[in-house]
Amino acid sequence: MPKSPVFHFLHLLAFTTFAFAAGAIATAATPLLTQQFKEASEFYNSPDCPAIITTDHGDESNGQASILCSDQAVHVAMTLDKSYIRGSMAAIFSVLQHSSCPHNIAFHFVVSATGNASFLRATISSSFPYLNFKLYPFDDSTVSRLISTSIRSALDCPLNYARSYLADLLPLCVRRVLYLDSDLVLVDDIALLAATRLGDKSVLAAPEYCNANFISYFTTTFWSNHWLSLTFSNRKACYFNTGVMVIDLDRWREGDYTRKIEEWMKIQKRMRIYELGSLPPFLLVFAGNIAPVDQRWNQHGLGGDNFKGLCRDLHSGPVSLLHWSGKGKPWARLDAKRPCPLDALWAPYDLLEASFGLDY
Repeated sequence: MPKSPVFHFLHLLAFTTFAFAAGAIATAATPLLTQQFKEASEFYNSPDCPAIITTDHGDESNGQASILCSDQAVHVAMTLDKSYIRGSMAAIFSVLQHSSCPHNIAFHFVVSATGNASFLRATISSSFPYLNFKLYPFDDSTVSRLISTSIRSALDCPLNYARSYLADLLPLCVRRVLYLDSDLVLVDDIALLAATRLGDKSVLAAPEYCNANFISYFTTTFWSNHWLSLTFSNRKACYFNTGVMVIDLDRWREGDYTRKIEEWMKIQKRMRIYELGSLPPFLLVFAGNIAPVDQRWNQHGLGGDNFKGLCRDLHSGPVSLLHWSGKGKPWARLDAKRPCPLDALWAPYDLLEASFGLDY
C-alpha cells in the first residue's frame, strides 16, 4: 500500500532534524520536533506497603499534599527541562516499575523559573496520571553569577546546580530526599536505596570510588596552594558521583551547606581550582565525610567521558542503577542509529511515541 504524503513529510522532517544534529549525536540537545510520550502502565503497592493517609490540603488534589510531606514516603528530587525530558521520563518509569510501593513515592521536580513549567507539568501528568509530584521553580539568577565555564557547556546550565539548593526549594516537612539525575534508570527497588543509613553525623550518602584519581578533579592551582591543599588533610577523600545522593535535608539546613558550596564557587571565580561544573564543590565540602552506599546503586560513566562520549562497559559487580553520566546519552545514540551495547538496557524504559522517534 503506498505511503501517504503526510507519512513522507514526517519521514523527511525527522530525517532533517537528526541530520542537523549529526555533529552532536552524543549530546542531549533539545530536539526540533515536539516530543510526545506514551502513558505509562500503572504499578500498584504490594500488600505490605505502609499506609499513608491522603487527606487533601491546600490546592493539591488526591491527597498529594500529605504524601509530599510524609516521613513514610520515599522522596525523590529531580530536575526537569525540555532538553532532558526524555531521559527524565525513562528514569521515572524505571523507578515506578521496580518499586514495591510505587504509590508511596513522592517526586519533587525542580524546573527553571524561566522554563515552560506548564509544558513539563502536562507532560508528566499525561504519562503518569497517578503520580504524586510537585514542581518547584528555580531562579537561575540564584546561581548563574557564581558559575564558571567548564569543560562541557551542558554542565554550565544553572539547573545543573539546583541540587545544591534542594534544602531551600523543598518544604521543611521534607527532611530526607533521594536526588537522581535524568540520565539513569533503576533496575531495583528504590526503597532499598532511600533507606540508606546516614549515621549520626553524615549529611549525605553516595557510592564512593576510591580507586579514581581524586587529584585529577582539581587543578594544579588548587594543589599548589598551601591553604587550599589542606582542605582534605584530615579526610580520606574519595570521588563520588553527585547524580545519585541520599540527603538529610535537616542536617543540610542546620549546617548551611548551600552557602559552603557557594563559597567554593566564589573561590573558583577568582583562581580556577577545578574544571568540572557542579561536582567539585560537592567534593570539596563532603568528600571523606559521606555515608557509604554500595556501588551497585550507581553504575555511572555509561555516557563515556566529557569529550567524546565513547562506549563503556559496566563496572564489575551487581547492578541496581545504570547511569549514563558523561557526554553520550542513550536516547541520542539510539536515534542516531549508533548506540552503544548498554544503551539497549535503557531503551525499554523509553516512553517516546514511536512516531516522534526513529526506529531502533
